[in-house]
Amino acid sequence: MVERLSLREAAGVLRRRLWLVIALSLSTALVAGILSFFVLEPQYEYSSQFLVNQKSPRGVTGDDIRTNVELINTYKGIIHSPIILDGVIKELKLKMPAEKLREKINILSEESSQLVTVKVADPDPERAAAIANWTVRIFQMKIPQLMNVDNVKIISEARVEADSQPVFPNKGLNITIGIIIGTIAGAGIAYALEYLDSAVKTERDISEKLHVPVLGVISHIKDQDFASVRRSRAGRQNGRRNAIDVP
Repeated sequence: MVERLSLREAAGVLRRRLWLVIALSLSTALVAGILSFFVLEPQYEYSSQFLVNQKSPRGVTGDDIRTNVELINTYKGIIHSPIILDGVIKELKLKMPAEKLREKINILSEESSQLVTVKVADPDPERAAAIANWTVRIFQMKIPQLMNVDNVKIISEARVEADSQPVFPNKGLNITIGIIIGTIAGAGIAYALEYLDSAVKTERDISEKLHVPVLGVISHIKDQDFASVRRSRAGRQNGRRNAIDVP
């Protein structure tokens, strides 16, 4: 039958094995730090935006807006198609296949919005920005030929800042998660060791494990206390011998 620990007993277990919890927390934090700083490849993310808006001499109607919004899903597929990706690879002289380039490009648009964002993640910030910009530029050039419409307008292009920071990995978050995982693992191992430990340490252990009453307890005597008792006893014995020797 599994024994239940009270809050006081649980706190006592953690207190006795605090070194284990701290050691595991520091170890997992160290591993997370090493992975974040030296192993995982940094990724920079840049985006370019375009607006889907049909030019019309009679003005833009509600039907035009709905049509433009419906076209966005089609446009997403076109952006990921070889006709656009191959053009980007050729323009930037990229040494990667179209499939790998497709994995770097993420296309976002809110529901009922005509604005489309093309995000690109890459270890090189300059290349990430260039891919985002040229993907939108080539798409804008190709769409009149493919769809027989001219309704794409570039709103903003990616610009590389001097102090740009990678979006991945999040070093602080990874280390924090490592500490949390290490603490939880350390506490779990501490309780497991306590449960598996069958040694008798207290009179309560005797009562609970052997189901017998405790009739008496021998107090623990420290070495210095024991030495003091021996010196005191030796002094009394010497005193008695001296008293006997006196005529």
